[in-house]
Amino acid sequence: MVNIIIDGKEITVPQGVSVLEAALQNGIYIPHLCHHPDLPELESCRLCIVEVQGREGVFTSCTLKVEDGLNICTKSEKIDHLRKLAMELLLAAHPEDCSTCPKYGRCEFQTLIQYMEVSATRMRTRVKGFQSNEKNPLLIHDMNRCVLCGRCVRACNDLRGVKVLQYNKKDMETYVGTLQDKLLKDSDCCFCGACAEVCPTGTIRDMLNYSPIEKRDTLIPCEATCPVRTNIPKYLRFAKEGKFAEATAVIHEKLPFPECLGRVCAHSCESKCRRGEVNEAVSIRDIKRFAAEHDNNKLWKKNSKHLPSTGKTVCVVGGGPAGLAAAFYLAKQGHEVVLKEAYPRLGGQMQYGIPSYRLPREIVDKEANYVKEVGVKVELNTRVEKPKELLEKFDVVLMAIGTHNGVRLPMEGNELNGITVNTEFLRKASMGEDTGIGKHVIVLGGGNVAFDCARTAKRLGAEEVHLACLEKREVMLADDEEILQAGEEGIFVHPGQTFERIVGDDKVTGAAFCNVKNFYFDENRKAIIEKEPNSEHIINADTVIFAVGQRTAINEDAGLKLGRGNSIAVEIGKSAKTSVEGIFACGDAVYGTKTVIEAVASGRAAASEIDRFLGGDGDISEVLAPEEQKLSNIGRIEGFGYLRRAKEDIVQADKRKNNFNDVNKGLCNDDICSEAGRCLQCDLRFDITKHRVWSDYSISNEVEVNKNAN
Repeated sequence: MVNIIIDGKEITVPQGVSVLEAALQNGIYIPHLCHHPDLPELESCRLCIVEVQGREGVFTSCTLKVEDGLNICTKSEKIDHLRKLAMELLLAAHPEDCSTCPKYGRCEFQTLIQYMEVSATRMRTRVKGFQSNEKNPLLIHDMNRCVLCGRCVRACNDLRGVKVLQYNKKDMETYVGTLQDKLLKDSDCCFCGACAEVCPTGTIRDMLNYSPIEKRDTLIPCEATCPVRTNIPKYLRFAKEGKFAEATAVIHEKLPFPECLGRVCAHSCESKCRRGEVNEAVSIRDIKRFAAEHDNNKLWKKNSKHLPSTGKTVCVVGGGPAGLAAAFYLAKQGHEVVLKEAYPRLGGQMQYGIPSYRLPREIVDKEANYVKEVGVKVELNTRVEKPKELLEKFDVVLMAIGTHNGVRLPMEGNELNGITVNTEFLRKASMGEDTGIGKHVIVLGGGNVAFDCARTAKRLGAEEVHLACLEKREVMLADDEEILQAGEEGIFVHPGQTFERIVGDDKVTGAAFCNVKNFYFDENRKAIIEKEPNSEHIINADTVIFAVGQRTAINEDAGLKLGRGNSIAVEIGKSAKTSVEGIFACGDAVYGTKTVIEAVASGRAAASEIDRFLGGDGDISEVLAPEEQKLSNIGRIEGFGYLRRAKEDIVQADKRKNNFNDVNKGLCNDDICSEAGRCLQCDLRFDITKHRVWSDYSISNEVEVNKNAN
């Protein structure tokens, strides 16, 4: 440590730091622009100049190293004059109207102008004449705003090691660009965003505008769109390194069932993945699956928390993903948990709704049993119809009973023989019971459940399967992969069809449809359907499966207030409290049929709320994975922007359509690390030191206060 004096104040600082850093760390503000604590110094802006007692001239404080006894002056007439001159020269080539800049109010350069009280009126201004480059994905380059501080170049070259940005010249103007002004993608840019993060003006900026509050969610959308906010970039980095135990531990911090979700997650994270703006989104779900399948589950279990017993008791009704998740976390909080499940096996719709060719039952059984390992007592074949009675034995009851009742549309012929509903059909198929379907099947509906029904019917021996829905093909509710694979299996898909009536006397002989000209919902959410004139036609069939929705199997005898669609009503807001004190509800039973990942999120939220209700702090978070050593220098990867998404190994249609064996084999060993390596690592940007402006420093504040007071 050495002792120095800055503006009459004696401070002790570490040996080897610059005078600028020594000052800033001690709350003494020295104006600066090209300096950034994470980057090598350039001393180009000349704003940080200081005088040293006993030495001639001025020195850039960003490169001047501290020495014992050094006496620094940061303010004098000479310093102020030279700083203002340097600032005016920068301003002379900068657009005047800050209010038109997307970075208005968040611009370091703007705050410096205000602090130094300068303008370009004494200088001859010039317009650089560069066109704003918006041809690259994710980033905009507007070199008219550049002040040549060099931060972006140093961030790209020294911090990240990608070495894409450099200084170019055009018509005597120096600017920042790529070699031969190639597009970033063609220059092997990794689109890490470090250049935009360190840019003090609006020169290099994100394509999307966002407020400081929205920044993290905007720039790490995979995490933001995940209902449980899994740390996706972190587990992708572990997977890239082949550390699958660590990757799975990260996933288990938020998800109890990574293998199940690695197969059936709705993967909204991928739809928002910023890599998709470059070429194709990262195959996040498949990486999750691969990591979980190649983990021995020792690491996350070893690090799992289990708090001491609270003496409180909870009964969870329903063993689907929401109920399992809630029971899992409540037991970890130290509560005594009993889970009552109406069917013979745990899993809910993962067990009885999603076909086994998509989600093998041994995986469901394996991950559902995690609740037993944390001490949950499970009672199968136990249906609860009057939850209020359970309060006599338990402190809290959580209703997580899902939506296991299918819906029949109120249309002509809906009571004919040969008609069934989605939930009943899929449940019977899963349990190996006779479904009663014939050889010619029509499924009414266009969501994933409808396709599950159609593809299951095909595997059960139906010779001809049709699926019809109101929506046009481009807006069908099912995943594209479901629609594609169904077509490959010989299922006839009919988008844009009304359901007119079921045809037949005592038994179904077909269904009548009309072509849809237009279909939308009005301001009252009422469906408006315009039919094509004279377009009615009949598709012959001996079985009709309604797959147009599901409802909760509950009625008013349960003693709970019910809501729309026979759901269990909960308090307005994010609460899981029902109309009865001590009874909570979560999952599909509350909000209607959604996804497995949303059910898990609902179960987690309910567990946290119930823990607080029972006197806990509601903190169900865990740290199961080790700290990772992030590499800020990610290096250059040739052709990075063109690396293609790894393809899943899908069993050929002729080998899968007559059985319930696993259809999707996921990614192969050779692809997994390279696929994880396609991630842009958007979160690394938040490890870059956040810039501070003059008002963030205590002494500069005091100076300004005194200046204004005088």
